[in-house]
Amino acid sequence: MKTADFDFELPEELIAQEPILPRDHCRLLVIRRNSEEFEHKRFFEIKDFLRNNDLLVLNDSRVIPARLFGKKSTGAKVEVLLIEKLNDGIWKAIVKPGSKIKKGSTLIFNELSCKVIDHLPDSTRILEFCEPDAEERIRKIGKMPIPPYIRKYPENPELYQTVYSKIEGSVAAPTAGLHFTKELLTGLQDKGVNIAYITLHVGIGTFRPVKAEKIEEHKMHEEFFTISRETAKKIEETRAKGGRIIAVGTTVVRTLESVARSDGRVLPESGYTDIFIYPPYKFKAIDGLITNFHLPRSTLLMLVSAFAGKEKILKAYKEAVKEKYRFFSFGDACLIL
Repeated sequence: MKTADFDFELPEELIAQEPILPRDHCRLLVIRRNSEEFEHKRFFEIKDFLRNNDLLVLNDSRVIPARLFGKKSTGAKVEVLLIEKLNDGIWKAIVKPGSKIKKGSTLIFNELSCKVIDHLPDSTRILEFCEPDAEERIRKIGKMPIPPYIRKYPENPELYQTVYSKIEGSVAAPTAGLHFTKELLTGLQDKGVNIAYITLHVGIGTFRPVKAEKIEEHKMHEEFFTISRETAKKIEETRAKGGRIIAVGTTVVRTLESVARSDGRVLPESGYTDIFIYPPYKFKAIDGLITNFHLPRSTLLMLVSAFAGKEKILKAYKEAVKEKYRFFSFGDACLIL
């Protein structure tokens, strides 16, 4: 299948630059896999589409202040994006300007410093931070790594975190969850909808377009995930009661589908996944999906196309453009059932 099959025209003015407040007042496009009709709602109305004994599965990963600005020991300016913690004080990172930062270089960020201890084949670097309290200092001086299509850094960076974010490790937000408020989640639980959490730390490659001409030639990046015993048990109990598993975001889909058995069972597990889901694909673990509107030619668009059908998704995106829905991280949402 060709990557070009997942392209579409998107007016630049539809790329959301800031979130809607309250969070749950963004728009919601409801897509049913067994119907050609679309429904236009507000996100807080999602309660009308979820049922008693359904299970919402959320990603509780929290975005780290991973962007650092500093200088080399020579005084030249540098920029670092931390993309994965490998050990205490040891990080995998993207550095700019890449061609100028060699193995052995010392980088200085205010009162924090690190040494480049390796230069990997994919042009990333391994950094070793020298201070014992490096992580605390990173939190103080680091900036949230906002996507490049958002031109202005948000006055309140917490708006780029979900209200249930807990475990630090992502370099991009699991954006489908940005629409939930604590009040909406409480209201859903009062209705009998259950909540469970997985953790998948979103990596830098998640939102990058696929550059290979054929999608089968694209290599996915790895991301670390954890599924707890409690969540695995809730999924099993939901299945037994006839409830539906509703994934909040493509990160949850990739996590659950990475470990699901052929009968749909999900067992507790931690590890790395590089699963690439594109049409045709038989889903084992989920019955519904809440997600944002994704970039053309992206692996995320391919995943939702696998779930709902490529023609239906491209038709839905055409409808969303016509109705001036807001796209990408701070944009509106879809519910696919």
